[in-house]
Amino acid sequence: MKYILLIFTLFVGLQGSAQDTTGSIVGKMTDKELNDEPLAFANVLIKGTTQGTTSDFDGLYEISGVEPGVYTVVFSYLGYETIEIPNVEVVADKVTSIDVPMRASSGFELDEVVVTTVSRKDSEAALLLDQKKATEIKTSIGAQELARKGVSDVAAAVTKTTGISKQEGSGSIFVRGLGDRYNITTMNGLPLPSNNPSMKNIDLNIFSTDIVESIGIDKTYVVRNYGDFAGANIDIVSKDYKGEGFLSVGLGTGINSEATSVDQFYLNDGPNKSGFYDIIYPASPLSNYNFTTSWDRTEASSPINLDISLRAGDSFQLGENGRLSIFGVASHSNDYNYNEGVTRGSVNVSGLARRDYTYNTFKYNTNTTLLGNIGYRTPEHKLLYNALMVNTTTQQQQEYFGIVDVFDYAPEGGAFVQRALFDRTVLVVHQLLGEHSLSDNLEVNWGGAYNFVENDVPNRRQIVLTPDDWDVPEGPKSFQETLNSSDNHRFYQNLEEEEVAANMAATYKFKEDAEEGTFGGKLTLGYSGKFKTVDFEAIQFNFNITQRNPDNSIVDQPIVDDIYNVDAYFNQENLNAGLFSIATFRGGLGTPNVLDPQTYDGTQDIHAGFLNLEYAFNPKFTITAGLRGEQINQTIEWSTSLDPTGDKSEFDTFEILPSLSIKYALNEKQNLRFAASKTYTLPQFKERALFQFEEVTQVYFGNPSLYASTDYNVDVKWELFPKSTELVSLGLFGKLIQDPINSVTVNSATNDISYVNSGDQATALGAEFELRKSIFERETELEDYFAKENLTLGFNMSYMTSDQDLDAEKVVTETTEAGILPLSVDFSNDSDRISGASDLLLNGDLSYYKEFKKDKNILVTLAYNYFSDRIYALGTEGKGNLVDKGFGTLDFVARANLNKHIGLSLTAKNLLNPEIERFQETQDVTVLSYQKGQNIKLSLTYNF
Repeated sequence: MKYILLIFTLFVGLQGSAQDTTGSIVGKMTDKELNDEPLAFANVLIKGTTQGTTSDFDGLYEISGVEPGVYTVVFSYLGYETIEIPNVEVVADKVTSIDVPMRASSGFELDEVVVTTVSRKDSEAALLLDQKKATEIKTSIGAQELARKGVSDVAAAVTKTTGISKQEGSGSIFVRGLGDRYNITTMNGLPLPSNNPSMKNIDLNIFSTDIVESIGIDKTYVVRNYGDFAGANIDIVSKDYKGEGFLSVGLGTGINSEATSVDQFYLNDGPNKSGFYDIIYPASPLSNYNFTTSWDRTEASSPINLDISLRAGDSFQLGENGRLSIFGVASHSNDYNYNEGVTRGSVNVSGLARRDYTYNTFKYNTNTTLLGNIGYRTPEHKLLYNALMVNTTTQQQQEYFGIVDVFDYAPEGGAFVQRALFDRTVLVVHQLLGEHSLSDNLEVNWGGAYNFVENDVPNRRQIVLTPDDWDVPEGPKSFQETLNSSDNHRFYQNLEEEEVAANMAATYKFKEDAEEGTFGGKLTLGYSGKFKTVDFEAIQFNFNITQRNPDNSIVDQPIVDDIYNVDAYFNQENLNAGLFSIATFRGGLGTPNVLDPQTYDGTQDIHAGFLNLEYAFNPKFTITAGLRGEQINQTIEWSTSLDPTGDKSEFDTFEILPSLSIKYALNEKQNLRFAASKTYTLPQFKERALFQFEEVTQVYFGNPSLYASTDYNVDVKWELFPKSTELVSLGLFGKLIQDPINSVTVNSATNDISYVNSGDQATALGAEFELRKSIFERETELEDYFAKENLTLGFNMSYMTSDQDLDAEKVVTETTEAGILPLSVDFSNDSDRISGASDLLLNGDLSYYKEFKKDKNILVTLAYNYFSDRIYALGTEGKGNLVDKGFGTLDFVARANLNKHIGLSLTAKNLLNPEIERFQETQDVTVLSYQKGQNIKLSLTYNF
């Protein structure tokens, strides 16, 4: 590389040594609104000729080889009105310099030229410029790139970046092999609550990319972020509109190949198709059968996916220098999915599954999103208010056929389990943000947020039927072998999480003095605080099957002629006849406080102060050193079926968190970076609450003695920016996690899963490579327009290796000393890989773009994603690890603008439709398998 650069430099020098009969036009384009920040990738054209160029990362441009004369020079940028500067004289062997500052305010005069709008900051080129200039290691993906790759939600968006994958069937993200508990999700730098008691982060699937300007991914720690971090801070930057007025309507329809492959699609009784549904349990639920919704599945309409969206924005001049902007988006979408395959939970050391099913699941999802914001800005101040509401639902009709329990009943199969599930989440976010330039040296930024999230699981229904005669597994069914009181139940769950958060930072910039050989820096002092309350309650009505009469004679359970007509059994008549009774975990009718739900309530308060110094010793060498202190208090109380009398656990600590970032610019196009930090990882409320969560094939419960891990992080990265839209980078990273947290199968009769500090330490080492390359670029001269055509390639890969200690004695000792819930674990291995860590991650995309004329173009993208095998759960008692088998997905996206009003798009996702498989190592048994299906979607957009 050194010799290539030397030859290139000599070549350029020789080219410029001869006398030239032509002249040049040079200059710099800046964004006046953003304190004269360089405006990269703007177009500069000499009117009436084919000569032109684009500005580089630093806003600089040069048009050489211009014949002497007087010209009109045209400056344009996406989002700006065209600027024409007439009477520009070019002289032979001379350089004509034109610096062009642009700003948002209309009426701004520059040589009789009026600038009326400002640039978009969501383009790939602009975000690459931001990455190049940043002092810390960062990655961003913007709205332009999301559209090119056909990405519709934030979870899918972040998986297009290096080292990130998604857990199948959820919005849970793995960053460098580190899962949910190691990551943070924020919006405009302010925290977001979780919508699921099982997760720390909100499900990124629920965020439509309609609301996104860009997504920032910090995989190295900086002190402005909260310290509960080891994988990444994922920051969703919401739309901040600054252009001319517009109104856009979008309509889309599509199918899932698996959903349309079934003859009839089934869902649950009760929920509507809009997603706005809720229900509470009836009055007197134990003494009378007052439940009105059916146990049985209902026929659904044809599984056709639909979506509609409305987007609008405008900006207005206010006063001499002020501008008011308004933006809003409203969207609603639904989609149908269908899965079928096998599920076994896990198998024992002999390869025998306790539960062994074939299954099919019908799914119907909805997402309704409303976002509105209003902003006011002047050259010195900016205020922005955001309001966001997201309502998402998942409805599932789950049907399982096979062995309920190989040791207790239906050992030869023939059992039927049905679960009807409706899960609804409502998220409400209010944010107020401010940026103030108080002087040339002093800036103040602040933000405040109120977040509320409610997650409801109303009226989950489950029934278990077994063969009336074990010798005839496929014969008539009954409830006679139902042994567990919770086998047949209705379940109601409510989680409310409320959070108030605030950020404030003041930055003082040191003056630069290049002539004296010194360079500038800045010192930032800030505060962050978030105050969270969590209220969780659940009540389950168990339909206990009467096995014996009062005289101790065995009850002759009636045959269930139709497994899809359980209403014929669970009704008032059979309740009166004594065939079943209804009870909660506290007991049956007559028990004191029998309708009191299971609960856990928690608070988490974090106060943090931070100091950050960024200093440039010279134009090439910059160092950033930060220190953050966090006071963390997490308190949780519970009263559950595992501990009806209730108890309390408190976690209180103070963390000192240093960070260091070093940037060395090898030349104008290359950076060398280093980062190191200390962080921590908190256990989540669900992981510490003594509450039991029941799935069809697995049971989970919390461990109150769980405590935080300590994390040490280091990164080294080299970056090359050959062109404004190109990047080559190579990075190395390492992590040391002390007292890592894992979910493991504890020693129990039912092989339940809990959460433990599983060993002394875990390590992860890896390398990341990224390439963005323009294969070719062409321009075709039209009457008054230069039509572009290009082919671009994107590729990134991540390879890592991980290892962690597994210490069963540590688990026994620490949980016994805590005195609340002693646990024991028999790990199959003394050490193993980190759960969720894939050794290899790959992403690739190839995009072709062609303009036929102004406002008429086509964009075609082919994108591929792959992750290798990763551990889902660690093995115990001689059993192998549960491992998710790696697979690849291939997506196709085509977008066309027919004119300035009409746009069409076609997306075809998961074209390969691979088998999704989880298997158990050592025993080599598949414990879960299904296919997602191909998703085909056609969309129409009309811009008014």
